[in-house]
Amino acid sequence: MSSPPSQPSFLRALLAVLWSFAGIRKSSERSKDFQNAKPEHIIAAGLLAALVFVLGLIWIVNLVVSSATRS
Repeated sequence: MSSPPSQPSFLRALLAVLWSFAGIRKSSERSKDFQNAKPEHIIAAGLLAALVFVLGLIWIVNLVVSSATRS
């Protein structure tokens, strides 16, 4: 017997998007993740992940630039 399909949740959608950002998920697992997710959860998780990524890059650049100007 197979397990019942999991309920769509924002956390599961966020994990699926993060796996997609990393690009190391099996195709079969990826299709299962996105098959059971709500589109609005995927969109929100993607926007959140992209925002965190961009803010992280800005923080790293500011950190490098400020340390270079102190030297």
